[in-house]
Amino acid sequence: MDKKNKANNRTRSADGRAKDRVDRVDTYGFERSEDFDFESYEELMSEYLVVLTRRSIKWSKLLKGKTKVQKNVKLKRYVRKGIPNEHRALIWMAASGAQDQLEKNPGYYQSLLGAQHDRKLVETICTDLNRTFPDNVQFRKTSSPCLQKALYNVLLAYGQHSPAVGYCQGMNFIAGYLLIITKDEEKSFWLMDALLSRILPDYYSPAMLGLKTDQEVLGELVKVKIPTVWQTMVDHNVMWTLVVSRWFICLYIDILPVETVLRIWDCLFYEGSKILFRVALTLIHHNQTLIQQAQSLPDICQAFKQITHGPFVDECHTFMQKIFSEPGSLSMATLTKLRVTSRSRIIAEES
Repeated sequence: MDKKNKANNRTRSADGRAKDRVDRVDTYGFERSEDFDFESYEELMSEYLVVLTRRSIKWSKLLKGKTKVQKNVKLKRYVRKGIPNEHRALIWMAASGAQDQLEKNPGYYQSLLGAQHDRKLVETICTDLNRTFPDNVQFRKTSSPCLQKALYNVLLAYGQHSPAVGYCQGMNFIAGYLLIITKDEEKSFWLMDALLSRILPDYYSPAMLGLKTDQEVLGELVKVKIPTVWQTMVDHNVMWTLVVSRWFICLYIDILPVETVLRIWDCLFYEGSKILFRVALTLIHHNQTLIQQAQSLPDICQAFKQITHGPFVDECHTFMQKIFSEPGSLSMATLTKLRVTSRSRIIAEES
């Protein structure tokens, strides 16, 4: 083989290795597993990229370079169809009220970082830093920039801002996702505040009353909308907290594929907590036959793990269309009513 051919082969193999390294990490910095199905993924993305391109053009026309947006029917429709990544931070900030809070409180975030911090809070956050997305290259100490420092700052500032909540497990993953999208500590802090203070109050407080309540509410909704699954849970004496607590506390992070989670969050920041129920009900409704086949508690736990994987959740565009049709109507009035009764029951049981 002559020198030129050898050089070309070396270049090709180097390109192959470089491509392989790139392919092993997704757009958001997450490493793909060894058994990742590239063929199916490329087939899926070839269709989804057409959708993304079309949406991106429509969003650019809608925004026309504006940095402020008003909530309206058209914007809601656009959000449900997916926010292009380049506009996500802007829309999340505007829709959730986080942008208003940031503008009303100039310098507040920096003042939180500069304050005297509780030693226990610092230690607890530091313990979880290395556990946050070990499969994401952006959170490794060797990466530049490394998001670990930004993650530490956001969590510390939030613990200082809300001493009643402080820090609890699950918050690190939420702050991490926010940083991946916004690439901005202060915006991530105010989005955390929107989520934890207004959209999902009491989810992360020491008693986690909001989280416990919503798990009970999901059970009540399943009882009405998918009674056969509810009966299966009753027959095997399975508590909802056993199978869905991670869905709610992690807001589907590490449960569903990244692209699907981000589409869910688009709607969560715009429409509020009922989106979490729509997702849960769709997963359960779509897989009710599988759940009903369970013969024991371990079978049910396995079924609930199984239903968060596969083509149904991978195809995020179709999945998001399903969450607004499959569970049927779901008003905030219904949720509020169910929350009141469930909350009272939990408080009575725990007192």
